[in-house]
Amino acid sequence: MMNSMLGHHSGRGSMVARLAHIVGTVVWASGFTMLPAAIVAFAYRDNRDGIGILLAAVVTVGVGTLARRLFPLTRAITTKEGFAAVALAWFAMAVFGTLPYLFTGSIASVTDAFFETASGFTTTGASTLADPGILSHGMLFWRSTTQWIGGMGVIVLSIAILPLLGVGGVQLARAESPGPQPDRLTPRFQETAKRLWWLYTAITLAEALLLWAGDMNLFEAINHAFTTMSTGGFSTEATSISGFSAYAQWVITAFMFIAGASFALHFRALRNPLEYWKSYEFRLYLAIGVGATILIFGGISGSGLDPATAVRDAAFTAMSLITTTGYATADFGAWRPALQILVI
Repeated sequence: MMNSMLGHHSGRGSMVARLAHIVGTVVWASGFTMLPAAIVAFAYRDNRDGIGILLAAVVTVGVGTLARRLFPLTRAITTKEGFAAVALAWFAMAVFGTLPYLFTGSIASVTDAFFETASGFTTTGASTLADPGILSHGMLFWRSTTQWIGGMGVIVLSIAILPLLGVGGVQLARAESPGPQPDRLTPRFQETAKRLWWLYTAITLAEALLLWAGDMNLFEAINHAFTTMSTGGFSTEATSISGFSAYAQWVITAFMFIAGASFALHFRALRNPLEYWKSYEFRLYLAIGVGATILIFGGISGSGLDPATAVRDAAFTAMSLITTTGYATADFGAWRPALQILVI
């Protein structure tokens, strides 16, 4: 019995060690994602914030490195450990993601800083900031980066972490994927994740370039591309997207639609565009989007708006809500009650 108890505690201890190693690796990797924000801060001569973000990155990488050294990985993780690793990893990322806010003094409250970071990584989009414009360029970039990373979800875990552990990604994929089985494009899950990573990045770049071609400057274009493709909705402006041109609003509408569809489907459609029409899910998604646009247009068309603005607001609002991105170009509170119920 004593040997059984010792074996039980030893097994539990080794499981904790494996989880600590994985979470430490996540923390270590997330520290490096802070560096672009520090570079942006220094580029805009926000040296104080640049130093604060850099210090946050050093602390995060240091803690992650320590955890990896103290708890070496002895064998591959199990499915149960995969579920635990995902939950603990996202929580750890949110905790350490608050450091740039705290070290720069951008958000003084620990609770508010954690809320903002958790909202970013989960792409929820709720914010404690009435006006994001009070943040420096570096901190705005970090705020958008948290959503862009969160939008990749299991892809981040598979690409940035699992190759370092020498284990397969299926365990974490099962824990992170909303469906019963992760959608593979290739026999090796890591190869699938890499392809989706590059596709996600390429579409983000395409949107940034299209927005930059309009009335957004390069900084605004990159930030909004990050938060559109992640369907997170953080904006650099207190007025969200309403202050930008009709062109920018249509570009974002299109990319919200793209971001809301399956990226595995997008990848297959690169070779054969008919894959979109073959997908019942995509056809239903398109039908819901068009139907919602028509209903919202019918509800606001008689409110004094010109037809072009009404169509644009209807399409933008429909895609923003269906994809849960949360951007806004119109004031829902001014709409008739029946339309507000439809929006909800």
